[in-house]
Amino acid sequence: MKKLGLLVLATIVLSSASAVSVAAADKARQDIVAKRGPDVMPFALNATTHIFTKTKTGGIQQVVVKSAKNTAQTRLIRAHLKEIAAQFSKGDFSGPSHIHGADMPGLAELKQADPSAIKVRYKDIRSGARIAYATDNPELVQALHKWFDAQLSDHGHDAMEEHDHSRMHR
Repeated sequence: MKKLGLLVLATIVLSSASAVSVAAADKARQDIVAKRGPDVMPFALNATTHIFTKTKTGGIQQVVVKSAKNTAQTRLIRAHLKEIAAQFSKGDFSGPSHIHGADMPGLAELKQADPSAIKVRYKDIRSGARIAYATDNPELVQALHKWFDAQLSDHGHDAMEEHDHSRMHR
């Protein structure tokens, strides 16, 4: 019985140590991404929230200000998202590649895809902007979902996942 108890204790300790090292690695990566962000994003990362919603045909990326009164940041968000939506429509994912690294999950598939395979639509929203991505290619849907997951992880507390509520009402 003592051996079983020690085995359980050892497993808990090792699991905790592993979780701490993963969290430290995530934090280190988030710090790198935050440092590279201003190279591409003109708005203040800590004044905004990135919201990612996976859909059955791709997803929706939103960036909004944390304070609705921050109209200067709202303008910067809109200008940036409008610009990257145009780039993404042409298959140019150099911005995310610079910030997140060339090995960012989903990025290689998105860069290799025919630009016409993914519909990219920009829209102003209250306190920010959004980009909707849609494709009928299941592999590209998966690539977009992996890409969203990587951004959620890399942006840490400045990002959040939103669920696609349209799936609930069928």
